[in-house]
Amino acid sequence: MKRILFFSITAMLVFGTVVGQSNQKSSKMSRTAEEYTFELSDKVSRQSVTFTNRYGIALAGDLYVPKASESKKLPALAISGPFGAVKEQASGLYANQMAERGFVVLAFDPSYTGESGGEPRHVASPDINTEDFSAAIDFLGLQENVNREKVGIIGICGFGGFALNATAVDKRVKAVATTSMYDMSRVNAKGYFDSTTQEERTQMLEQMSQQRWIDAENGTPTLSGAGLPNEINGDEPEFVQGYFDYYKTDRGFHPRSINSNSSWTVITPISLMNMPIMSYIKEISPRPILIIAGENAHSKYFSEDAYEAASEPKELMIIPGKVHTDLYDQLDVIPFDKLDTFFSENL
Repeated sequence: MKRILFFSITAMLVFGTVVGQSNQKSSKMSRTAEEYTFELSDKVSRQSVTFTNRYGIALAGDLYVPKASESKKLPALAISGPFGAVKEQASGLYANQMAERGFVVLAFDPSYTGESGGEPRHVASPDINTEDFSAAIDFLGLQENVNREKVGIIGICGFGGFALNATAVDKRVKAVATTSMYDMSRVNAKGYFDSTTQEERTQMLEQMSQQRWIDAENGTPTLSGAGLPNEINGDEPEFVQGYFDYYKTDRGFHPRSINSNSSWTVITPISLMNMPIMSYIKEISPRPILIIAGENAHSKYFSEDAYEAASEPKELMIIPGKVHTDLYDQLDVIPFDKLDTFFSENL
């Protein structure tokens, strides 16, 4: 039986793994754990904070506040993602930019990731990662400088799907935006472009079921080992090259990031494969949704399908010529002014 490996960047199901060869492009990884992948704005203050979700897991975040807030009660945003990233990467960059525009913003590490708690490490859950957003809303609503009636969410990559799921169930969230969205339940359950057959799905579940015996005997979960290589040769799919250029070079590398250094546990996909997160997307209405994706992103179909499934008010914004990872950190690509307008009008 062919072994099916799980690609750690998005838990997207792929057959085989990325193997390095000669004449490769090598990664450059020099950032320390205390460093961020972006410069903090001189108009923004940043404070390390902790808060706890309803499962008792302590979450670590950075609270970004505009310096010129003059003690006013401000609208607030919770941000997380991409899937396998940490707050020192894209979510922090987004928070920095949105705080410049007048929002109190919490960028946080999800459960089992980065500086947040939870054991074992490198695990994801559709329920717990959805709850992480609601716990972030709890925290924001308790801040004296936050207007708890004006709170929204931004989800990046896989946390775009969790952001929509959280907004559907948590009516305190007044507006939600996603960028380069992934539906992690769908891609694990059905594969890329829903290409997984029933036989392949059964084989994957059989393998992970048997893996649980191995993990139980060892007393610790096994990592998939299917993460990004430290070198690529340029023949890989575009999305692999894009992830490499972000996570494995000084552009976006961070030592605490799963995608920069490691991989998910082998059995991480089990709950994702069994628990769809888009079932109640229509219940976000009448609160507005903004969905943003790159025209050439391999993940664009997730955004398009989420847009079709959602009820009004909703908006789909496609960025011409751009790919999935362009919306992680490219300041001339990410439509921050559009995000500012969207949340200013709807919170």
